[in-house]
Amino acid sequence: MIRLTRTMLLLAAPLAVFGCSGGQGGASSGGAVTLASDDEKTLYALGLIVGRNLSSFNLTPKELDIVKAGIADQVQGKKPQVELEQFGPKVGQLNRSRQNQKAEGEKSKSKEFLAQAAKEPGAQTLPSGLVFKTVAPGNGPSPKATDRVKVHYHGTLIDGTVFDSSVKRGTPAEFGLNSVIPCWTEGVQKMHVGEKAKLVCPSTIAYGDMGRPPTIPGGATLIFDIELLGIEQAPPTAPGAPGAPGALPGATINLGGPHGSLPPGAMPAGHPGMPPGAMPAGHPGMPPGAMPAGHPGMPPAAAPPAAK
Repeated sequence: MIRLTRTMLLLAAPLAVFGCSGGQGGASSGGAVTLASDDEKTLYALGLIVGRNLSSFNLTPKELDIVKAGIADQVQGKKPQVELEQFGPKVGQLNRSRQNQKAEGEKSKSKEFLAQAAKEPGAQTLPSGLVFKTVAPGNGPSPKATDRVKVHYHGTLIDGTVFDSSVKRGTPAEFGLNSVIPCWTEGVQKMHVGEKAKLVCPSTIAYGDMGRPPTIPGGATLIFDIELLGIEQAPPTAPGAPGAPGALPGATINLGGPHGSLPPGAMPAGHPGMPPGAMPAGHPGMPPGAMPAGHPGMPPAAAPPAAK
């Protein structure tokens, strides 16, 4: 019996539900449909969830038809055309391969943008690759990496797509400066309270090749417009916590991001700036955009089966 990986289970769960929803008529092509009842609209929303789970594969129309055929055969009890024990484990490999290809393409597109950003008047290119530019000076102190800061920020991709913005939410963000992506930790330390700055972050100091799908592609260069509003007093350290008296040597807190952190733009599920279905950064074994069993948007039938 094949032992399914967490990734395969998470992908299989919504696909199984998708197949069941089309069980009477088999796989059907996408396109405009009439959504009259709430049930039909909910089923369409289920299709959107499935599509989000599959987006990292970058499927061609022909490949999508092959996936639909597999769903239909499984749901309708037909004999599979391939052995799942042989090809099932290759699903994760294909996913990673497609992600890497897409990330390389994204980084290639970003090269010219980074070069042009570095040429802007007043821009500084730091050894890390960060392009830093003061937009409006401030006269307050500068934070340290261990400080907690209060900021307004607006994050975009190189094509202008907004992926996260405290400005749009109308509420400043507060976080520990050592609990964000390296681009922020480095760049915000160069700012003074009251200053507005532009940070252009290559993927190597942002979200890397994995990105944060569906919002941030792997390999993406990110642009942040930041206003440093203040340096907040850090809350008291609880007894036994890292850095507190009596804490175990070497104890750390891993918030789940690519560098042991949870940066702006990768907020936990349910954060006002996080699109529905996007999972917390670095969720173990979570394919981009996949929802775990029990997620509010995932019906009970989508719960993955127990591993054999």
